[in-house]
Amino acid sequence: MRLSPRALCRAARAAWRERFSLDGGAAARWFPGHMARGLKKMRSSLKLVDCVVEVHDARISFGRNPLFQETLGIKPHLLVLNKMDLADLRQRQKIIQHLEREGLKNIIFTNCIKDENVKQVVPAVTELVGSSCRYHRGENVELCIMVVGVPNVGKSSLINALRRQHLRKGKATRVGGEPGITRAVMSRIQVCERPLMFLLDTPGVLAPRIESVETGLKLALCGTVLDHLVGAETLADYLLYTLNRQRLFGSHMLAVDTVPSSAVLGLLRGQPTCC
Repeated sequence: MRLSPRALCRAARAAWRERFSLDGGAAARWFPGHMARGLKKMRSSLKLVDCVVEVHDARISFGRNPLFQETLGIKPHLLVLNKMDLADLRQRQKIIQHLEREGLKNIIFTNCIKDENVKQVVPAVTELVGSSCRYHRGENVELCIMVVGVPNVGKSSLINALRRQHLRKGKATRVGGEPGITRAVMSRIQVCERPLMFLLDTPGVLAPRIESVETGLKLALCGTVLDHLVGAETLADYLLYTLNRQRLFGSHMLAVDTVPSSAVLGLLRGQPTCC
């Protein structure tokens, strides 16, 4: 007999965990040497930069590095929330309102894989630079933009997408599905002819200490922290806990005579149990 979703929900509710036993302190302290060196290089390169474009994962509007605002905040700032295709865009307005309360006014959602909204970036940057004082760079014809963000949010993908859109050229910088692909501040990369615009790719830099272990788990699930620092089993367990809490059963529920599982080991072995 197959139970209805409502019956499954009632049957499993008593077995779901109300709290997740948090562990994984290594994720909250992950700040490799290349991050410290990268942040120092970013600071020293600011005099060559007209605008800072911060790229972040649209699924996790939290977890941004406050050091960017503190050390790079003297320059015009554009926040690009990438991977919009993976985010719940029904919450888009709430995300924007939350970020605006933090003082962020220039926000663009993008999907760099399909180049969605990527064309909005160059006009937005041009307008920001045009309305700001460029100081000693006022006579420079070209614009130089620094691309920053926490690891694995699509900084290099954005640069490559801009080159496809405006120069009809391929990859200029390596991309990957795990944090730490870009490990140094790179040389200038041209992304547009009119206006003449160059970008600086930078390594992903997390805050020296993440605000909580749970935030670290969420960041790890989105690929900004290496899995082994938390543990694959812990990550899978936290994902299962989150799916159950939000009643998103489709991805982890067997179709016949069962309820959503709260036991990650059984689920991974194909033998979910309700506990």
